[in-house]
Amino acid sequence: MLKNKIESTELLALGFYRIWDIIGDPARGIEPLLPISRSSFLNGVKSGKYPAAVRLGENTLAWRKVDILKLLTQLGGEQ
Repeated sequence: MLKNKIESTELLALGFYRIWDIIGDPARGIEPLLPISRSSFLNGVKSGKYPAAVRLGENTLAWRKVDILKLLTQLGGEQ
């Protein structure tokens, strides 16, 4: 149990965004960092236009905050 808590703390320190943090989710009240559709974002990831995800668990994908912030800077977005 302690090991899982340590791993969770380390992940928070590294900083990850889930897809809804990137493209927004009105149901959760999350404004988009990159205002595009989910499918457009995932197609961009697949084509290499956007950064690749990191697998955090069997069904959990996330993107490194540093990679997304770098992308926004390249696209001329605000951080």
